[in-house]
Amino acid sequence: MNRTAIQGWIFAVLALASLPFILPSDYYLGIATHALVLAILALSLDILIGQGGMSSLGHAVYLGVPAYAAAWTMQNAGLSPLPAIIFAIALGTATAALFAVLALRARGLGFLMITLALGQVMWGAAYRWVGLTGGDNGIRLATRPMVLGIDISSVRAYYVVVALALLVALVCIWHLDRSPFGACLRGTRDQPRRMRMLGHDVWRIRFLAFVFAGFWGSVAGVLYVFDYLYVSPSALSLPQSAEALLMVVLGGAGTLAGPVVGAIIITVIKTVVSSYVDRWYSLLGLTFIIVVSVMPQGIVPGVRGLLRGARK
Repeated sequence: MNRTAIQGWIFAVLALASLPFILPSDYYLGIATHALVLAILALSLDILIGQGGMSSLGHAVYLGVPAYAAAWTMQNAGLSPLPAIIFAIALGTATAALFAVLALRARGLGFLMITLALGQVMWGAAYRWVGLTGGDNGIRLATRPMVLGIDISSVRAYYVVVALALLVALVCIWHLDRSPFGACLRGTRDQPRRMRMLGHDVWRIRFLAFVFAGFWGSVAGVLYVFDYLYVSPSALSLPQSAEALLMVVLGGAGTLAGPVVGAIIITVIKTVVSSYVDRWYSLLGLTFIIVVSVMPQGIVPGVRGLLRGARK
């Protein structure tokens, strides 16, 4: 690990640890928690986009399915929190494996359209299957449950849980990026034909990346339902998938910090700026246009380029 990477990790840990002391109230700490949950979702999507070159418009499925599974099994099946969490993450990961088999039949625009169609199918099922999902009313949780005897009901306690989950996700994805598998995944993105000629199973590499992305998306889904104490079909909707995609592109695809930065910016615009600006969707679109015009590769790569230029 080089000096820059060490400094980056130290900064990330210090930033996450200091937020509860810097933010003025639990309201803003709750917003920070929302942003970190969505940052994990964006990081999971970046495995497909940044490393695998596979843009998806159905990634919200791996947020919504585990969220529904965790809420339903605790509310209706009587499962305790830990088995419900394990089941929810396993179901979300299995869903990713199934969708990978269907979506990886195509590349490029075809892949994008298949993921969009699969996402819409799941959204429609959640909306219409009222007996299971509650339809448009969704499923509510009364409070955050105790997990392994630990009380996470307070805003600050839950922030610590989400911050630790984000750090674990960052470490795992960082290791994936620097592993031989990560190199093979980038090879399938840049030179799939050459990878086949070298004896690599391109389909299997992409499939495993899809499953890994689904796993971390499922982790975000469980954290999402415990964060909001509510899940509805909007968690699986196209706008949610598009929002995750926007986070990755805005922050910078293929960078560890990019999806986190994108998630923070979009969450702040949605929750804080929208309180003062009625047309905040227009502001979000304007922000995206400006960033893409000035920094086509995203905020994090753009800032890095500016810093390198300033040092010269």
